Amino acid sequence: MAKTLPTPPPIREFGRFNTLGLWTLYTKEVRRFMRVAPQTILAPIVSNLLYMTVFILAFAEQRGDGSAEFIAFLAPGLVMLGILNNASSNSSSSIMTGKLMGAINDVLMPPLYYFELALGYIGGSVTRGLMVAIFTAAALSLFTSMMPVVLWPVLYFSLAAAMMLGMIGILSGIWAEKFDQLAVVNQFIILPLSFLSGTFYHIDILPEFFRQISLANPLFYLIDGFRYGFIGTADGNVMIGVVYTLILNIILFFTCLRVLKSGWRLKA
Repeated sequence: MAKTLPTPPPIREFGRFNTLGLWTLYTKEVRRFMRVAPQTILAPIVSNLLYMTVFILAFAEQRGDGSAEFIAFLAPGLVMLGILNNASSNSSSSIMTGKLMGAINDVLMPPLYYFELALGYIGGSVTRGLMVAIFTAAALSLFTSMMPVVLWPVLYFSLAAAMMLGMIGILSGIWAEKFDQLAVVNQFIILPLSFLSGTFYHIDILPEFFRQISLANPLFYLIDGFRYGFIGTADGNVMIGVVYTLILNIILFFTCLRVLKSGWRLKA
């Protein structure tokens, strides 16, 4: 009696947009950082709470009655700092780890268009950045009110920041060939731009030359616009920040698409 062979599974047909593949990559990215949530989610929150505590202890006595205004000014900057650092590190570390372990081939082999690859990595970075922001804001509400007075800048600049740094993380993760090179990008580019963008101070106190330099820093507009949503005042022009960051994000997105399509430093 002839042995009946099992029926092979039907060939899955993919349209012009591989929704299932994109969702799989996105969930993989989310599960990757959630497996180490104490490091990826909890640690940034604790760091920002320490920043807040140190600044309160250091400056509250000197500022007297103005300490409440200073705390209200500082808190949104710390929340945005969490978005910037974590969105960047999520995509860069994912790609870098995949390259070193050879697992990047598992991402490149499935029928995923480079457009879908970019969206999957960006989506994971945005999710981690916004999760850190939400939990950080909840923690900092112990010190000051974290209720927005203008909602749209909070939504736009948080999303724009997470996307921008997620795409920078993609490019730096592809460019770097070892973690030392990745650390150069984080420590000598992203971190200085974050700290020197009005996170802890008004840029109006700077000499005019350095103030003009700050106005060219895109991270300043992300932080300043996000803070505007909470306190209702801004050091710069919020609408200029919207246009500036939107243009940069479009440029970064098409750059990511071009690099992913070329396979530069990804394909052996």
